Amino acid sequence: MGMRYERYDDAEVTEFRVVAAPDELVPALQRSAFTERDGCWVRSCPAGTPHVDDAWVNFQRLAEPWLRQLAGLEPVLWEETLDLVCRRLEGIDWWLTGSAALAARGMAITPGDLDLVVSGADSHRAGELLLDGLVEPVAAVDWFCDWFGRAMFGARVEWAGGVGPAADQPEITDFGPHAAARLDKVRWRDHDIRVPPLDLQRAVNVRRGLTERVRLIDQFAD
Repeated sequence: MGMRYERYDDAEVTEFRVVAAPDELVPALQRSAFTERDGCWVRSCPAGTPHVDDAWVNFQRLAEPWLRQLAGLEPVLWEETLDLVCRRLEGIDWWLTGSAALAARGMAITPGDLDLVVSGADSHRAGELLLDGLVEPVAAVDWFCDWFGRAMFGARVEWAGGVGPAADQPEITDFGPHAAARLDKVRWRDHDIRVPPLDLQRAVNVRRGLTERVRLIDQFAD
């Protein structure tokens, strides 16, 4: 069974729906925070969100590659994607977190995606600069951040805009204000990239039970 999609619009919401997907991609849909409803999988944004039409065109083209990567069926081309992000987002207030931040330090880790923290003021601009890969338009969210956007190139790129104190509750994270106040700068290829402090990333991975990643962090720190 191949992928099939449909779009729904009303006065309040736009929905991108996956109405058919192979069984092997269902866990990836769940991990991507799709809502299962009436036999399909849904991602939504407020009606009238800027660039929603562009994102819909891209979604139909790029949802399957993103889900196949997440399912471990295709390689994640994170290096070429990070290079693209660094070039495209020059002048934007952003930094890199998650496993990609460890990989950018030089650790033997293959990230599943690129997680960015972007200033609230630059959140929509980031979406415009990544428009040709935008699969979810930058939209307001009621989360630990004010804005969220998602793009797909050789790897998935997700950014949280306007991250607030809720990100560090109930425990300090590697993407909240505590990390933002203590960023390191690493040289990766020809780019200077800001990343969270290593001790915060270690603590996060300890809590997640990722023992091999903790071992790599300890080995790197020595």
